[in-house]
Amino acid sequence: MKILVIEDDREAAGYLRKAFGEAGHVVDLAHDGEDGAALAFANGYDVLVVDRMLPKRDGLSIVSALRAAGRTTPALILSALGQVDDRVTGLRAGGDDYLTKPYAFSELLARVEVLARRGGGREVETLYRVGDLELDRLSHSVRRAGQDIPLQPREFKLLEYLMRHAEQVVTRTMLLENVWDYHFDPQTNIIDVHVSRLRSKIEKGFDKPLLHTVRGAGYVMRD
Repeated sequence: MKILVIEDDREAAGYLRKAFGEAGHVVDLAHDGEDGAALAFANGYDVLVVDRMLPKRDGLSIVSALRAAGRTTPALILSALGQVDDRVTGLRAGGDDYLTKPYAFSELLARVEVLARRGGGREVETLYRVGDLELDRLSHSVRRAGQDIPLQPREFKLLEYLMRHAEQVVTRTMLLENVWDYHFDPQTNIIDVHVSRLRSKIEKGFDKPLLHTVRGAGYVMRD
């Protein structure tokens, strides 16, 4: 299952990504309403987990905009506002479920899985392809043009994230948060070093590059 979590509390968001990941699900994070709306409209998700109170744009307006555009992705709203009127407002805005903070993750997971079943959620993708490059999450293997490419665990995680977001520009902040679990800039060249090593392994000796640098923005995987 592919989940988008829109939560401005970075510690809470990191916990949710880790917990959902341990349950076998793929998670994207956004920490404000504008980024969350952009991801929700640009990508296909099985379920959205949306904090109600967000900087730049509130969670209910995101859900309302999706519904107005004909998007039916199930959305669970998280909020510290737990009165009956608050829950009714959230559901009328287009939310499919409403969970009051604080909550138990086991309950959140159960509710999200129910929403995914109702929405006909997809199975978690296990095989990613960009050109002649393949990454298999189940066998933890990478092949290009039929040739096995051994990667270190961090390199594999980096490549998986890049391939999962193929054709999209992935920023350094996105990589720090989703590959290294950093919620701050360590002021090192850690990303450059790993991208350079990864690029050498998946491109050296092959016909054309697949991992491209977008100057001033980040990186993109494309054929």
